[in-house]
Amino acid sequence: MRVYAGHHPAAQLRAANAKRRQAGVLSEPAVLSWADSIGDGTPDFLRLDSAEDRQAFRGWFALIAEFQALRPSADVPSEISDCAALLRYSYRNTLRAHDQAWLEETGIEPESAPPSIQKYRYPFTPLGADLLRIRPGLAGPGELHSTDFAEFADAKTLKDLNTFFVSRDVRDAQAGDIFFYRQLEQDEPFHSMIYVGDSPWLADPSGAWTAPVIVYHTGEPGSAGKGMRHITLAELLRYPSPRWRPVAGNPNFLGVYRWDILRGD
Repeated sequence: MRVYAGHHPAAQLRAANAKRRQAGVLSEPAVLSWADSIGDGTPDFLRLDSAEDRQAFRGWFALIAEFQALRPSADVPSEISDCAALLRYSYRNTLRAHDQAWLEETGIEPESAPPSIQKYRYPFTPLGADLLRIRPGLAGPGELHSTDFAEFADAKTLKDLNTFFVSRDVRDAQAGDIFFYRQLEQDEPFHSMIYVGDSPWLADPSGAWTAPVIVYHTGEPGSAGKGMRHITLAELLRYPSPRWRPVAGNPNFLGVYRWDILRGD
């Protein structure tokens, strides 16, 4: 498998670090190590090592995803066309610098927000913009190719290669975790929902939104009255169609999953 010099991860790392040092994000040159201490294919240089960064990731990921379900459907970015696209958009923007330019670009301006992640800022990462593993394998020198990671991955690939199983009990979910489903009767069987937990956006005196919140995209255009959905966990557990209920007795519910870069929680 050929690796083009300009796209090799080591070359991307050098270029990214140069820009990060200019921006004051990185003070000393970093040494690239292909260690994969978990053995799940995610190099350790992508993992968020500190509890503070992991907590920041959770907060931003849930906040960004829920915002898409609360804004007018016409304002939802056009790239968010299905459940996997919502995951990719929220993941990428969680890892960006949340400066004024980002706020103006995304329209996301929370009254209170987590700090930005400190380890790296998208797209100035060791792998550039290609953060999603799309081919199975271990990370290591001579094993990682430019085609092993990409910006795009479908729901099944996100489940299999970029997240890990936590539990089939939703009580074990934390903010930013993902509910995966497999609906065999559909053309695209793998689907996902994002567990937000307590909403960072809605402070309802009536208490209507004090229960944990779930957001997802139906895969159908918002103009048709579908698109983004915002629902409480209690409502989802009572969903009219049992195949969407996140309970252990539902064979279509694969369980609660967590991003690989958060391993260590």
